[in-house]
Amino acid sequence: MVQIGDAKGEYRGTGYRSDAELKAWLAKRPSEAALEPELPIIDPHHHFWDTPQLGHNIIATVFLECRSMYRKDGPAELAPVGEVEFVNGIAAMSASGGYGPCRVAEAIIGHADLTIGGRGREVLEAELAVAGGRFRGIRHGVSWDPNDPIQKFATRVVPPHLVRDPKFREGFAQLAGLGLSFESWQYHPQLPDAIDLARAFPDTTIIILNHVGGVLGVGPYAGRRHEILESWRKDIGEFAKWPNVNVKLGGVGMTSFGFDFHERDLPPSSEDIAAAWRQYIEPCIEAFGVSRCMFESNFPPDKQSCGYTELWNAFKRITSGASAAEKSALYGGTAARVYRLTAP
Repeated sequence: MVQIGDAKGEYRGTGYRSDAELKAWLAKRPSEAALEPELPIIDPHHHFWDTPQLGHNIIATVFLECRSMYRKDGPAELAPVGEVEFVNGIAAMSASGGYGPCRVAEAIIGHADLTIGGRGREVLEAELAVAGGRFRGIRHGVSWDPNDPIQKFATRVVPPHLVRDPKFREGFAQLAGLGLSFESWQYHPQLPDAIDLARAFPDTTIIILNHVGGVLGVGPYAGRRHEILESWRKDIGEFAKWPNVNVKLGGVGMTSFGFDFHERDLPPSSEDIAAAWRQYIEPCIEAFGVSRCMFESNFPPDKQSCGYTELWNAFKRITSGASAAEKSALYGGTAARVYRLTAP
């Protein structure tokens, strides 16, 4: 497989370390043995990586758009079709079985500019046409914050309150008729906007909340974790009232969450990660229930904080008291339902 979406790609200029720097840092701590190595996992959020034996039983993955391999020629709004076409080629290679049993990119989430309104349907139909039956929806990131220290984490420049814009919602409305989902990626102060979007489209489109809602802990949000957690939990509880919303448990390894793991000389253990991330994972499971929660690796962005094996070990430590049925949902069942995958 090829590696995309690393510090040389999607996250260039966002303060992320290069892949070479990360490899050297992660090598300082010997990789842990995988906990519960037989537990089937569907990783519903990654951007492709090239890695040795992972240890965990990853049986399928979902590719998330990362602005790679866009078409150079043709109308600008159709440029994202190139990424879907590219990823489908990798998925077809994986489906041959020649690269192991994991069904890499069994589902594909692309991008379409919803601000072009109804014309976005043409883009969606073009992506469906090149995806080999794997296209499931789009992500149109709307992460915005007025503070300069936060802007370095943004991968797209968007105006505030974009999801409330009538033209955006006209584009959003095109998803339902095509059976496509929407990945909601914003920062925690924007959650009221995301809730309003879910309220406006209650029965038409599956909305997947990325990265437990994008909690910020840097810049003006540093040192305010308890205060932010309190308001975030209220928003998560409100969001969970809408049955068409599901949430991804992960993304907490991104440096924007404000943990200092990436600044430590020695990479953290899975115990360290579990202790820090539990405060975001457990409230989501409590609010949404296991049938609407799914663990995600968000690799390689979360690689800024830890290794892949340690990440999944941390999740397994957090869910050590869960039943077999609950683990089945969290680690694969919910993702299989939401993305229409082969169930584990």
